[in-house]
Amino acid sequence: MFGRKQEHKNDTTITEAAVVKALSTVQEPELHQDLVTLNMVRDVTIQGNQVGFTVVLTTPACPLKGRIEQECVAAVKELVPGVDQVQVRFDAQVRSDNRIASKLNIPVKNIIAVASGKGGVGKSTVSTNLAVSLALDGAKVGVLDADIYGPNIPMMFGLSGKPRVDQNKMVPFEAYGVEVISMGFLVPEGKALVWRGPMLHKAIQQLFTDVRWGELDYLIVDLPPGTGDAQLSLAQSVPLTGGVIVTMPQAVSVSDARRGAEAFQQLQVPILGVIENMAGEIFGRGGGEEAARLIGVEFLGRIGLEPKVRVGGDDGRPIVIAAPESEAAQAFRALAQKIAARISILSLTPDPELRII
Repeated sequence: MFGRKQEHKNDTTITEAAVVKALSTVQEPELHQDLVTLNMVRDVTIQGNQVGFTVVLTTPACPLKGRIEQECVAAVKELVPGVDQVQVRFDAQVRSDNRIASKLNIPVKNIIAVASGKGGVGKSTVSTNLAVSLALDGAKVGVLDADIYGPNIPMMFGLSGKPRVDQNKMVPFEAYGVEVISMGFLVPEGKALVWRGPMLHKAIQQLFTDVRWGELDYLIVDLPPGTGDAQLSLAQSVPLTGGVIVTMPQAVSVSDARRGAEAFQQLQVPILGVIENMAGEIFGRGGGEEAARLIGVEFLGRIGLEPKVRVGGDDGRPIVIAAPESEAAQAFRALAQKIAARISILSLTPDPELRII
């Protein structure tokens, strides 16, 4: 009896159409559409009772890759008679915010602004570790330090000196797989810049257009604190795919974070969510959730107050590199994946001019 069943199974013809139909029952968990409709299934191969195919994710930092793989395997084995083994291969193709290429003519798919309503909340630390986390997941990433008055990104990445110039464009430095440019590379260390209005606007725009950026999936922009000229200049001259608000747990920081969020909303920049930084016994915890609730956006998660985070910033070794198994590093990795997922969701929103999450 067992032999006859096995023989019948081997005689079953497995077709590409049957595999694709089975995969049409698997939904992308964040985008809430099936993989076939989203054109995420490619290169179906069939060898005897073995089936393989490629799922093209919308970001290499997909936080639910394991779940997608499990559901694909289960669907094909259940719905396609004769299949013994299923091999799921993964690739990624980050979708573009088409406004960027049309307005700035730079090879960048998405621009993410990291902001706070006040200084001292660790915004540059968050920007750095998010960027490196995305690069570790396989994304092509850059960081633009738009904090004209107090650029800290060079220190965070352990970089110094002036960028070389190629055909009248600055070539970004590279560290930990991330392209980096900052006003801190262009002015003497410790010198204060007193710029407002047109000078500031031009400087920020040139950091985008006068730099030879590579083909980037994500360009993270570290904004100066507050809601002043720099934020206004950036939003007016650059199509921002989305913004992230960083706050500390205490009430005064939450209040400032709300002002930063209101500035984004007035400028029609989608807010991807709120990150609570430096949570713990000293500053407390929970302010991030409160800020997200008051603003009406998602609470992305929190970073605990760990000395290693500060040490890594001082030494130019982000904690996701220096101590990858630490709680803070794992939190940064998870946050980066959440933000990448939010960007993927935005890419399916039909009217990019009015997208407010």
